[in-house]
Amino acid sequence: MQLTHEENQFRSRQFPITLVCDHIYFQQNIGSLFRIGEAFGIERIIFLGKDIPLNYRKINKTSRSTHLHIPYTTIEENETLISFLQENNYEIIALEITSNSIALKDVLLPENKKIALIIGNEINGISEDLLNISNQIIHINMFGKNSSMNVVQATGIALYEFTSKLI
Repeated sequence: MQLTHEENQFRSRQFPITLVCDHIYFQQNIGSLFRIGEAFGIERIIFLGKDIPLNYRKINKTSRSTHLHIPYTTIEENETLISFLQENNYEIIALEITSNSIALKDVLLPENKKIALIIGNEINGISEDLLNISNQIIHINMFGKNSSMNVVQATGIALYEFTSKLI
């Protein structure tokens, strides 16, 4: 028998994970990132970029009101974000396929340290500035002909792996 939302057996938890969205502009993705972030108990979301389209009516279609439960902020400039992450001693992990990225299953999550998971723009991925400051760059192994997946799907896979390791 399928359980209702009220009957689920999951224990609410929060993990020291901040999701950093590097110039993500598609409203459906923004709403879905709130939803997947809330499902995995992240602490907050940081949107990097100018004029991020946080239209709550449109976001709510995919967030299902989870945007009301996750703290978020917008930072316009790369330099401001970089200073914030470094000054607050985050373990900075970029989710991107690069020449030196490692498989997601091999990510090393430090104990007692905040984690910043950086995800990239729907077209261009993560900026070089953010890749250069990352402590780790990880990718999801894929076995089809396509070399990328939707940013929300990739984020869900990464958050599942992270939270599984942190439990």
